[in-house]
This record gives sequence, structure tokens and C-alpha cells, in this order.
Amino acid sequence: MSIDVINMINSKISLFYKLAEGLKQLKLKNYGKDFLRTWDKTEDEIRATAIVAQLVRDLYYAGISSKVFNQEIAISIFRDNSTRTKYSYASATSLLGLIVQDLDEKSSQIAHGETIMETANMLSFLTKVIGIRDDKYLGVGHNYQLEVAKSVDIGYEEGVLAQRPSLINLQCDEDHPTQSMSDFLQLIRYFGGVDKLKGKKLCMSWAYSPSYGKPMSVPQGIIALLSRFGVNLTLTYPKGYELIPEIENYAAKQANESGGAFKITNDMTEAFNGVDVVYPKSWAPYLVMKERTKLLKKNDNKGLEELEKQTLANNAKFKKWSCTEKMMRLTKNGKALYMHCLPADITGVSCKEGEVDASVFARYRKETYIEASYKPFVIASMILLTQYGVKTLDVMKKIIKRNQKLAL
Repeated sequence: MSIDVINMINSKISLFYKLAEGLKQLKLKNYGKDFLRTWDKTEDEIRATAIVAQLVRDLYYAGISSKVFNQEIAISIFRDNSTRTKYSYASATSLLGLIVQDLDEKSSQIAHGETIMETANMLSFLTKVIGIRDDKYLGVGHNYQLEVAKSVDIGYEEGVLAQRPSLINLQCDEDHPTQSMSDFLQLIRYFGGVDKLKGKKLCMSWAYSPSYGKPMSVPQGIIALLSRFGVNLTLTYPKGYELIPEIENYAAKQANESGGAFKITNDMTEAFNGVDVVYPKSWAPYLVMKERTKLLKKNDNKGLEELEKQTLANNAKFKKWSCTEKMMRLTKNGKALYMHCLPADITGVSCKEGEVDASVFARYRKETYIEASYKPFVIASMILLTQYGVKTLDVMKKIIKRNQKLAL
């Protein structure tokens, strides 16, 4: 091996150590065993999650393994469809040395009335982490995750479980933390650092979609997280398309405390004017989601069909709420960063009329893919920090020192 190659490798290793050292000043004693919502975490804990995610990503791109487990189990429970998050979870767990096992609730004893307490403990004998997506119904998903967490707490305290598995929220009715943290890392990369986000103007906008019942957790996650880092946020939607009121209020409070700003408008044109970042994304209104949950509990299929029909008809009144080339010209220098959690409803591509013009999406396709690419590493970071807490710095240093290659 030449001297130049050796020097290049040593330089990379030094950079990895420097990035890991960023954890030293952060208070992680109370990081906890779960990552359910970003607003449950302190600012230090959010920063640590971003640092570890970036470090694991950098190590992977350098061909260095972050494997710390020895083929233990990672359970995934998906109560809604998923592409990016499902396979990001599988990728993250594999990267760390875990084996994913999907729980099919229809073929399990849950179908025969098995309790959450029993299911959670039966899944957890040799399990390091449980990932759950439960985002369809307001007031259900987050509470289900809390009940699973409580169940494994009891199992561990009673000595039934040898270890208390971590619980990672892969999207619920309130938050989508693996997505908002991926968005956070994309913004950090794009603007050059966490502190560079302060004062940046971001518009989180409702956008037209020909589909019904999209969760509110993505826009809620964005406003709840970025309001803590001095971002000037504008949340815009047609009248009647509100998010959960408590989360809107939380974002306003955090923006005030962080030196940022938060405002709500019902004018997409006004909201796009002069902003640095746009995030046009459809969601079902808060009141619609509340009604949907009530009808579900009553098993009122006819009522659900009627609600869907009414909501789609109402959505159609706002087809002009789309991220068009004309709208993009209103942004700062006409070149705001376009963001989306994917898949986007692309006009003329995936639907007749949708959230974004085909030409806009094509121009920012690479950026949205980079944005999505952070998710496996965000999930890996959440697993590492919920498993190791204050010891995560030492674990990362050992990974760097070991310098184990991903493949021969």
C-alpha cells in the first residue's frame, strides 16, 4: 500500500474521530430506551442522533462496518404500507448486525385476541429493537406504541425478558421521526451545518392530491422539530386543513424560544414568497381524521365511504395548491430547495394533477433521493443511542478503531 493511500485512510479515520467527539459535550444520560417523538428528546439528544447518523453514514460510504450485534432479532410491525421506511429499517438493522423479522398480525395469535402485553413480551425474548408503523388513525398509533413500551418495561422488570428492547417509531398519527430527522440531516448538509439553519425560511405547505387520508405526521414532525432550531417556519393550508392543534401550538412556542418564527397562513402564494425551502405535501385535515377514527371504531364502513367521497370532493376545490414552476419563481432567487418525504404525487406522471409539476420534481429528484438516503442511518443512530446511551461515544470509537471492512 502506497504512502499516499495510507495517509488518505488515516485522514479519514481522523475525521471520523473528530465527528464522534461531537458527542462528548452532549448530555445523553436520559436518552431513554425508545425514540417515539422528536419532542420527547432534548436538543442535545436530537443533535446526538444527527451526529451518530452522519457518522454511521460516513463509515458506510468509506466501506467500514458498524456492526455491533451478533444476529439478534429486530422486529418490524407495519400497520400501513411502506417502501422507504420499511427497507430503511431492514437496512439499518442489517448494518448493525441484527436480523429483521416482520410480524404479520393477521397470521399471528393477535387475530385470536392475544393482548398487547402478551404479544410484546412473546416477541421480545431475544429482541434488541422493535420498529412500529401505526399512522392510519388519529389517537391510536402513538398510544399503541406507548402500550407496547409499557408492556416490555413490565416484562423486563419482572425478569421475563433478559433485556429491554428499544422501540423505534417508524411513523404514527402524531410524528414521523425517522423522516423528520432525515429531513433535518438533508438541511444540515445543504446549508452547511445545524447552526446555519437559524433564520432560514421554510414553507411547509399542504398540496393537492387525488388521494384520501394521508397522515398528518410528516408536516407535524417538520414543524415540531425545525421550530427548535431557529428556522423561520410558515405553515400554509386551505381553511379547514388544520393539523393537531397542540402540535401547531408547540411549534409556535418552540420557535419563540429558539429565536425563529412560526406563522400559519391560508395563502400558498404568500407562503412561498422569498423562502429558502419548500415542502409541499398533502395531508388529511385534523377534523376529518378525528371523524375517520370514530367511524372506524363503530365499524361504519358506509360512513367511511361517504367521508372519503366528501374529502376527495373538498380536495378537488384546491387543485391550484400545487408546487408549479410559477410558484417556485416566487421563492428566494427562484431556487428554493424542494423537499418531499416521497412518493410525491407528480402532475402528469403519477397522477393527472398533483402536488408538484413534473419539471420541478425532475430538477430536484436527486436532492429528494439524498434526503431519503439518510433514513437507514437515522434509524441505525436511534438504535445505537437507545441501546448504549452515554456509552455511544465509546462504541463509535471502537467501531472506528476496529476499522472492519464491509466486505472482502
